[in-house]
Amino acid sequence: MTKTKRAVVLLSGGLDSTTCLAVARRDGFEAHCLSVDYGQRHKGELARARRLARVLGAADHRVVKVDLSAFGGSALTDPAIAVPKRRRERRGAPEIPVTYVPARNTVLLALALAHAETIGAEDVFVGVNAIDYSGYPDCRPAFLRAFERLAKVATKAGVEGRPLRIHAPLLRLTKAGIVKLGTSLGVPYRLTLSCYDPVRGRACGACDACVLRRKGFDEAGVTDPTLYIDE
Repeated sequence: MTKTKRAVVLLSGGLDSTTCLAVARRDGFEAHCLSVDYGQRHKGELARARRLARVLGAADHRVVKVDLSAFGGSALTDPAIAVPKRRRERRGAPEIPVTYVPARNTVLLALALAHAETIGAEDVFVGVNAIDYSGYPDCRPAFLRAFERLAKVATKAGVEGRPLRIHAPLLRLTKAGIVKLGTSLGVPYRLTLSCYDPVRGRACGACDACVLRRKGFDEAGVTDPTLYIDE
């Protein structure tokens, strides 16, 4: 009898991570979803993640609290720093924006690594993207390769010859490509939340995440089910 493949899926409740969960399920993995309450101002995404894990057939879902707001330094964790709006429309500049959370993906993948080793999983899925993205350094292929090398020497599983594999199936897709993929897999995008600065359950429509999301749906020719405050 074939043993079921287990994978830890980092699930934020947004468009990308939810599509990533659907891909893991399509590929036959038993998905163990992990969300992180890191002090983000858009904490409503955690409730979305819980519901999406259930709807998409995850084996389980847990939330771990690691308060990165203790350090600040990001508009996503420090209420004194405003979330930039229409930044890409205004300049399209390649600089790393203030919505970058220092070391966030390093922390998230480390937690996923710990969870994976505990449950005997050798695979971790993460919804990072290096095409239509805000320019964060921890969304690039070089970072993922480096983390895989770290996992080989930093864990019992790794030194015993069972190294962790990091799957980033959305890495080289445009946002439109991600929307098309998720739509083909039946992802309920109406349940996802991508906005960095939502107001009363509605997306702001102007932060980087909203701009990229709108662009993706528009270019994919798929109706965006998101409720925006400017509509």
